[in-house]
Amino acid sequence: MYLLYSALLAASLLVSLPYWMFGKRRHGKYREGLGERLGKVPSRLQGQAQPAIWVHAVSVGEVLAVGELVEELRRRFPHRVVVSSTTATGQKLAKKRFGEESVFYFPLDFGFAIRPYLTALKPQLIVIAETEFWPNFLRLARKSGARVAVVNARISDRSWPGYRRVRRLGILAGVLRNVDLFLAQTAEDARRLQDIGAPAERLQVTGNLKFDVLAPDPPAIVASLRSAFQQAGAGPVVVCGSTVEEEEGLLLLAFQNVLASYPRAVMILAPRHPERFGEVARLLEQMGLRFWRRALWGGDSLAGGVFLVDTIGELASLYALGDVAFVGGSLVARGGHNIIEPAQHGVPIIVGSHTENFRDIVGLFQHHDAVRVVGPAEFPLVLMDLLSHEAERLALGRRGAETLRSQMGATERTANALEKLLESTDGGGSQTTIR
Repeated sequence: MYLLYSALLAASLLVSLPYWMFGKRRHGKYREGLGERLGKVPSRLQGQAQPAIWVHAVSVGEVLAVGELVEELRRRFPHRVVVSSTTATGQKLAKKRFGEESVFYFPLDFGFAIRPYLTALKPQLIVIAETEFWPNFLRLARKSGARVAVVNARISDRSWPGYRRVRRLGILAGVLRNVDLFLAQTAEDARRLQDIGAPAERLQVTGNLKFDVLAPDPPAIVASLRSAFQQAGAGPVVVCGSTVEEEEGLLLLAFQNVLASYPRAVMILAPRHPERFGEVARLLEQMGLRFWRRALWGGDSLAGGVFLVDTIGELASLYALGDVAFVGGSLVARGGHNIIEPAQHGVPIIVGSHTENFRDIVGLFQHHDAVRVVGPAEFPLVLMDLLSHEAERLALGRRGAETLRSQMGATERTANALEKLLESTDGGGSQTTIR
């Protein structure tokens, strides 16, 4: 089965090679870390006798989610904790958070790429965030003698049908048996994991790590913007974060309506993907809106215009400046993004109806009347209503912050479960030959 899977994976990579080459040439994507992805272990990871705990977090969201857990693992265990990621943005954030000497690109799911890392790191525990079920990696990790745990595990509404189709082929259960422990976000996620083949005795519900993510120390731009708003008498401020294609146009039309009533209003607009910064700037020009790019802003008054965030890593802090926050990927069918970041600042939140990827978080906030969920036609009306009614707006923000605080504690529960798993390793995690 694994030979067939490897052959199919290789074939799919060959077929998609033109796409990767196009991305590499146009956006510079996939160029960085190619050697590491192919199994070249960077020198910074080699030559250390200290046993390792390997944490894998595919991209920015997962890196943020495991941040407090990584620190807790470092406090509890003598092991060297290393972190892999798949995307360039995840890599950049992980290096900033955990130190460049501990971060690397996750290898492609081929034995020749995986084995060098297992040999060099000799991990006693491998911790995978959410649902990265790579068959060859899980099989070889288990054969190496490492314990394998999936933390913050979830099966989204979007991916659920696909997993059920694969389950019928009878191969997924065998892959999941290579995992020693599944720590699910919710009881529904645990039920879905069991349904696709995860052994029931290896399942626990420990909560969502994202509720424990601490608000980052604000970068200097936050104070600069706050000062500029105060000096110019600018406001109200609408922060639209993690926006995607076909969404910015709807948001900017709504902002034009806001300007009719609040001519000194400001929108802080942060597209999700860096390669789209130029595209969004052109859209702003076409719509005739005054705007400033974050990378070029020199302190000018922003009243009556749009501040285009063409940098990464600052959005979580910029939410604090908002009178209202919209979290993107939700007015169009992209599954939504994390609403916890604005909730940390007590900022009232609006999302669209497409929040499948954050089903439980949004559902929880809805239950506590701590978020407004709207369609494209409703968004301008709900936005204006919140801006026009201060008491309602502030109460919505307070309920969001209170809902967030009520869900904390997943990091400790997860670390406790991992500690028990590591203690159960026979002989301290002795390594076997990996073939």
